[in-house]
Amino acid sequence: MDIDIDEVVGALRTERDELRVRLHLVKAEIRDEFEELEGKWNHLESRLGHLKDAGKESADDVGAAARQLAEEIGAAYSRMKKSMQ
Repeated sequence: MDIDIDEVVGALRTERDELRVRLHLVKAEIRDEFEELEGKWNHLESRLGHLKDAGKESADDVGAAARQLAEEIGAAYSRMKKSMQ
């Protein structure tokens, strides 16, 4: 099954926006983790920009790495949301 990276990133973007709104209510540890994830988010968006410019073989490699990074960010967002409940 092939994952549509645009759908994954769109869902992450929504989750990220929701977390930003709730951040002012959470502990400093979660805030620090979110800031660390922001660096990974910026890296993911950069990789997606490279996908559009890369050749097919390179795009596959970059796409696989972007999917892995998106999964990592998504798992961290889920952990953070659970700790906010």
